[in-house]
Amino acid sequence: MVEREPRVAFVLGGGGVLGAHEVGMLRALEETGVRPDLVVGTSIGALNGVFVAADPAAAVERLTSLWSDDSVREVFGARVWSRLWTLARSGTHLHSNEPLRRMLDELLPVPSFEELDVPYQCVAAGIETAMAHWFTEGPLIPAVLASSAAPGLLPPVRIGDRHYFDGGLVHSIPVGRAVMLGATTIYVLHVGRIERALAPPRRPWEVGLVSFEIARRHRFFEEMATLPDGLTVHVLPAGGKSQKAGVDLAQMRYKNVSGIQAHIERAYQASLRYLKERS
Repeated sequence: MVEREPRVAFVLGGGGVLGAHEVGMLRALEETGVRPDLVVGTSIGALNGVFVAADPAAAVERLTSLWSDDSVREVFGARVWSRLWTLARSGTHLHSNEPLRRMLDELLPVPSFEELDVPYQCVAAGIETAMAHWFTEGPLIPAVLASSAAPGLLPPVRIGDRHYFDGGLVHSIPVGRAVMLGATTIYVLHVGRIERALAPPRRPWEVGLVSFEIARRHRFFEEMATLPDGLTVHVLPAGGKSQKAGVDLAQMRYKNVSGIQAHIERAYQASLRYLKERS
């Protein structure tokens, strides 16, 4: 990989199957000629982002294949009895991460950070340290699996003598990391949640969801409010049908793949309009 100063950064946030929105945004960026000098990702954004960093020219095509209905079903499509068996055996999670590991092994064109075409970093939550851990070198697949290890769904990932959970626990949309690395223009790719204002919970099960959303979002909004002068940040639109206040329950229906292509298309159309208006 040729070292170069990062100027244009793509920052990709987390959000499970809603991460399909980011594929539409990437397609719009590609069509308008925007290329990254740096890619930073967390959770599902780490997975999407690593394909951009590995081969920007082929990333949208590879991600479209990865986000096909069949591919998503392969990762999260285990039958009820299988999920219950995994939970009973592990005591901590419903799914193995082996299908995701196999998919990355098959589709990723390079195995290590050092061989990427564009500098890339992803973040995970360190269990023993209770801190954010940024992966910047070494094998890619363990780092992406760690950043994507959604608690309760996938197992914590062991790397060396440490264990890691989903990076969204510590950085839902890591704009600050791109700023720290010297980016001057940042494109924020997200799953649409930040476009929807929260509302006070009305039902018992909404209490936990609203609390989780506050924990996820606050760091992003704080970082956006304290951006240094001279920095340009584009928060691409996800093109959601409704901006009604509340928690988007689609994030919880992670096994429902019926809306994936619609997520991609809406985000593509909305982001393409946004980028053309500012060109």
